[in-house]
Amino acid sequence: MGFLRLFRRPKSPKKNKAKALARHNDHFQFPSYTGPDQTRRLDDKVLRLIFQYVCLHCADESLEPSEESGYEGCMTCDTRDLAHCALTSRQWYSVAAGLLYKSVRIDAVHYCELEEVYAEQRRRKSRNGDEMDAPARRLQQLCRTVRENVHVGARVRFLKLPYMTRESCKADLARTVSVCPNLEYVDLPEGFYNGDPSCHTLRQELQARCPRIRKMRYNEGSEQALETLLHGYWQELRIIDFNGIQIEPTTLRRAFGVLPWLSEVSFSNIAWMNDSFFHSVPSVPDFPAVDTLKLNKIHGVSADGLVHYLANPVSRDALRKLRIKDCSQLPVASLHLVLQSATSLSSLEYIATVSNSLPIDPIPPMASRSLRKLNYEIVANATSQMYSPSTSYYQYLTNSLMSNSLPALRQLYVRDPDFPESLTLAPPVRPFADAPPSQGFSQPLEVFSKGLDELEWIFTSIMPADGYGRRGSMSGGRPLSSYSASKGLGPQWGGDARRSVVVPNGFGGFLAIPADNERPRSAGNLSPTAGFGHSHSQSLSGLGGPPRASWMPSHQKRSSRADLWR
Repeated sequence: MGFLRLFRRPKSPKKNKAKALARHNDHFQFPSYTGPDQTRRLDDKVLRLIFQYVCLHCADESLEPSEESGYEGCMTCDTRDLAHCALTSRQWYSVAAGLLYKSVRIDAVHYCELEEVYAEQRRRKSRNGDEMDAPARRLQQLCRTVRENVHVGARVRFLKLPYMTRESCKADLARTVSVCPNLEYVDLPEGFYNGDPSCHTLRQELQARCPRIRKMRYNEGSEQALETLLHGYWQELRIIDFNGIQIEPTTLRRAFGVLPWLSEVSFSNIAWMNDSFFHSVPSVPDFPAVDTLKLNKIHGVSADGLVHYLANPVSRDALRKLRIKDCSQLPVASLHLVLQSATSLSSLEYIATVSNSLPIDPIPPMASRSLRKLNYEIVANATSQMYSPSTSYYQYLTNSLMSNSLPALRQLYVRDPDFPESLTLAPPVRPFADAPPSQGFSQPLEVFSKGLDELEWIFTSIMPADGYGRRGSMSGGRPLSSYSASKGLGPQWGGDARRSVVVPNGFGGFLAIPADNERPRSAGNLSPTAGFGHSHSQSLSGLGGPPRASWMPSHQKRSSRADLWR
């Protein structure tokens, strides 16, 4: 046996070292902190701010449905993490529990990789092959919690649910809101806004138990529910939407009279509404002074009605946002009358579909010293014409901007992808006969443009011309060439939507097409020693010329051969 020991393989020193290290780690304990808890020194305000970052939607106080008020990440997992924070200590519970039940949100799925794991577990636990309805189960658990603890129910202010959950769990929703006296907003089923008898119990509970509701909507069929406002329900309403209701104007004005906190009113598809609705009538409350007014397909209201409403100083000073969409009696030619009367207006959204161009007769420019945001979306419905009728409308907008009639405007949304270029190339002319001498485009402007076949807004920053006579600059956006693939390759290549992209070089020109086996170079800087391109870039930088484009790397010189081709 002693002889055979000589033939045994010697143990590797690396393996012996690894085993020794593992044995050492098993017996070694990292030092733990045994001093006082430093988190106790944190103020409740600091803890509340930290917990809001743990669960972002717990601070959501918007009066928007669940589909329009989502956040990045998995909101269900964020709620779980905040619940774990509440169980850490008594101090953390007092702060985290208030946030946990302030804005309650129930989602149908996990917006993370855990959804696959939980979906498989639910399929295994389901009976008869039917999967468990997870959001309905969570609503039942919330109902049990708030009904067993009245203090928790008093903390609930916002309750947001998936669409199918609020449509199929009306009874559970009614039992939940009945013990939430401070509820301000809740996602309700569509039948609630149409006067559906299946939502009668839910309406009774909401009217009797939740007097602090802030937002409500009334569609066609809910006229009787609208008249209940005269009985004193929901006097803290801030936002009301009306869609296709058939009710006496006097009754509606009296309902407005019992809502002192009303700040936003929206009207849509109401045939009987006209200018007389804004007139003052004895023994009838006036139309309230609101912060936001929205008109959608209201064909009886004209600019005269809005001017009459804004003649009241209280209404004129209160109105900040105005939205006009597809109102035939409110054409573009009458916008200058509305802006002239709305002296406190900061946001205007005008959406219209036009079939004819503007008249040849001169129209006063859109003028406002308070307007900061303008949505000017003009879409032509006659696509067979050689020249789109929307061109005259955007030319009218360009003339209004170049005449310095909108000096406070900072954001502009248009449905013309070529509008940013036309704005920088437009000369400062005197477009109107009764307008003062033109001063040109004099303020920085953020332009968001979008074509008919585009889904996202394209941002372009425009800087005005300076006092040295240099034309304004433009950065961002995506200028397009006039060549269309359909002209040379046929309509099957995408039509006008398939265009080649040309990238600007920062000096008013565009990048040159690169040759074979050669890096691209700027059209204005063909070589570092070329006289025009190099000297022109130095003169612009010395005189404080336009800023470099947002996509240009900061470490590259303008006169270098930068690889910027896209």
